[in-house]
Amino acid sequence: MDLGLKGRVAVVAAASKGLGYAVTAELAKEGTKLAICSRDTQQIEAAAARLRSEYSADVYAEAVDVRQEGQVKRFFANVSERFARVDVCVTNSGGPPSKLFGDATPDDWQGAFELVLMGTVFLAREALPRMKERNWGRLISITSYTVKQPADGMLLSNSLRAGVTGLVRTLANEYAPFGITVNSVCPGYTATDRLGELADAMAKRRGIAPQEVFAGWEKQTPAGRLGKPEELAAVVAFLASERAAYVNGTAISVDGGIARNLF
Repeated sequence: MDLGLKGRVAVVAAASKGLGYAVTAELAKEGTKLAICSRDTQQIEAAAARLRSEYSADVYAEAVDVRQEGQVKRFFANVSERFARVDVCVTNSGGPPSKLFGDATPDDWQGAFELVLMGTVFLAREALPRMKERNWGRLISITSYTVKQPADGMLLSNSLRAGVTGLVRTLANEYAPFGITVNSVCPGYTATDRLGELADAMAKRRGIAPQEVFAGWEKQTPAGRLGKPEELAAVVAFLASERAAYVNGTAISVDGGIARNLF
């Protein structure tokens, strides 16, 4: 299937590893030009080098903290200078720490707000006007299945990612007249470094081994296994494509069936 992404320009945040990197690799296979960022200069440059080597991708990479509006503005200005356009923006970030309500401090809440919600806002504020100028665009946010079914111990993620889902749905209505779709994807337990960190934190709190946490997640998931990053990335690539022009305002689960909601 030709997704119509060859020559398009995609911005992908938190792209040095995990789900973000998997998305860049999938888009690179489609011939998409890439502008990637993460907070660590060494890691994002290494990711760019790998994309160039493995997929002959045209990549611009920059260290950006999406919590800092000025850094996001600078990044998009540099992307516009390099590629003269932005067609696709995939918002993404590392997740907040695993916390119970009684353990979460006001600083924890503020940090999660800045990372998860405001990071998405800053990216969207730069991407959407550029898409509107060309009357075409795709904004896709990577959230979590917990926006549909909150998970124990994931208080901050449950709360702030739900805010991102509300933002996405609202933007979908506002920007649809300009040929722009806005959607989110909701991964379940997917085999990334981030998941290992969560397992360690939960295991420590419960006094069990991390392997038991992983086993519990697999048992909860009807598919009986963890997801693969490339499985999530394939859905993102479709949403970014010409073929998905009539998919708008959705929150698509890629979770092996763990969220038991009807929609």
